[in-house]
Amino acid sequence: MGSSAKKKKDKKKDFQKPRLKVGKARPKPANFTDTSFRSKAIVLNQQSITTAAPSAISQFAHHVSLLSSRTDSQRRDSLSYLATAIATRPTNAPLQQPVSVLLPKVLPLTLDISNGVRVQLLKLLRALPPSGVEDHIGHVLLWVRAGITNLAADIRSSASDMLAWALDCAGDALVSCAGGWVKTLKSLIIMQGWPVASTPQAWSSMKTSFGKPGSDVKTLAKSLNTMASFLQAGLHDNRYVEERQSSSWGWPLNNVEQHMISRRSNCYAYLNLFGLPLDAESQIYEDRSDRQRVFAQKFQKAIERGLEAAKQEAGEVGRAAAGVQKVISDGMKDFDEMDCQ
Repeated sequence: MGSSAKKKKDKKKDFQKPRLKVGKARPKPANFTDTSFRSKAIVLNQQSITTAAPSAISQFAHHVSLLSSRTDSQRRDSLSYLATAIATRPTNAPLQQPVSVLLPKVLPLTLDISNGVRVQLLKLLRALPPSGVEDHIGHVLLWVRAGITNLAADIRSSASDMLAWALDCAGDALVSCAGGWVKTLKSLIIMQGWPVASTPQAWSSMKTSFGKPGSDVKTLAKSLNTMASFLQAGLHDNRYVEERQSSSWGWPLNNVEQHMISRRSNCYAYLNLFGLPLDAESQIYEDRSDRQRVFAQKFQKAIERGLEAAKQEAGEVGRAAAGVQKVISDGMKDFDEMDCQ
């Protein structure tokens, strides 16, 4: 048989149908692997067996490292674990990690595209002790301002909740930090879609890239309520309780609160002795009268004009605008307009 005939015969084998006989099994293919065996144990070349579970501190640090994961569900679950671990720690027990270490890790999630991640972030922030957050309120405010001026409506809404939490934790420190008064007021005005300038030309040519502010009534009402809380912290004197208690002591303890040691960790921050020169918007306004003066000079007319437009919508938005107007009138009623001249 020649080579050509052999090749033809081999080719025909591939197309020939095997003849099956009754009572006999089908022929097994050439690459068949027998898997009918059973084994009671699986042997691994390398394995680590330990009876000691990881400690709570190591698990906490592990979940902190997972906050930068690319998976939304992983970031959400890690934030949920951290919030539960902080909230359920024993009374008077220290945090698993200092607030100064946690905040730089969790604050970038303010701009996360996942709503579930932002919800868990807010739960984690609310579990932190307010005393530890107060010293880092300036860093928190940077991310809050980035959130309330974001193009995404859901991120702006989450940032409003975050600003409300920061005001509850350290409202006085928030409006007194560098840029805490002027920059935050500007961000809140931009969030409403109002122009900062109060001139008629600015209002007639106003074009906001956020869409119509009244398209979502609940979001607009929430942002107005947040503005009211911010103005309440900045324009109202929140120390009236201490002053009333000290004034009831009588002579020689009159104005004793002016001579007591400050409760702030950096009570001379407004002097900016060792920092970089501050611009006009980054100035520190610790005194309420200074905040009233800046508000009257730069923001009051623009905000009041925007509130008048918001009142025309009535409903929930109108009530929120009326609440902001009441906060402004109560906070500025003892302000001397001659100071603005």
